Amino acid sequence: MGDNIRLGTLTAFTAGTINIASLLIFLSFTSNVTGHYAILAAEISKGNWTQVAVVGGWIFLFFFGSFLSNLIVISFNKRSKYFAHAMPIVLEILCLLFVGIYGQFYYQKTLEETEYLVALMLFATGLQNGLTASISNFSVKTTHLTGTTTDLGILFSMFTQKKFRKNGELVGRAKLLMSIMLAYVCGAVFSGLTYYYLEFRVFYVICLCLLVVIGYDAYKIHLRHFNTRYRYSRIYKKPTLVAFLYDKIHGIPQRKTKRKLAFDD
Repeated sequence: MGDNIRLGTLTAFTAGTINIASLLIFLSFTSNVTGHYAILAAEISKGNWTQVAVVGGWIFLFFFGSFLSNLIVISFNKRSKYFAHAMPIVLEILCLLFVGIYGQFYYQKTLEETEYLVALMLFATGLQNGLTASISNFSVKTTHLTGTTTDLGILFSMFTQKKFRKNGELVGRAKLLMSIMLAYVCGAVFSGLTYYYLEFRVFYVICLCLLVVIGYDAYKIHLRHFNTRYRYSRIYKKPTLVAFLYDKIHGIPQRKTKRKLAFDD
């Protein structure tokens, strides 16, 4: 649960930042596609097939980002868990870097440019949402708060009864959802406050936040691997380089007196 909270908080903050940045710059939400489905239906009813193709392409790219992210996880998780987790975030960083660089130096505020950049950002947030859902066993989705708010409403109604308030799993779930919601709002407020000073450079800040996510994942995976190898070497008395280095750094505890068993008398 602790890993899920940290993962959810970091990625929800970036999602909130992305969403408000895209709203202020392009007048379009890019961290979810709920509103785009409504626009798609409206354009179909009007017979505006050009806009139907554009909005349909946006929805598909969000879907494809989630598809690609989970495909990377299930394909490479056994070979390298770190690669499987880092690659979707690296792709997201590249997409957002392109948006930031293009927007800062080349953006002419044409409709076609806006449509392409929004499409790229939807693909990026689809990558992020697919990754967080995949590695948290579908318990964390950080690019939108519709399901989060619904789940919190259900949980708080359950907490009106004492038996549910004593359920550790439900309490932990509520803490996770509240941390995601708070981090998302903080990211959105941060983006709104800094955009007027940074403009497209706000995407560079988002990329730095995503690098923190990659760094935390590397720390978590490699530290856990280190501890596992060390415990294995101590239990099965098989020397490994990791155990040797650990003992050199921390020293091997020595007993002052030899323990005596009861039946030795």
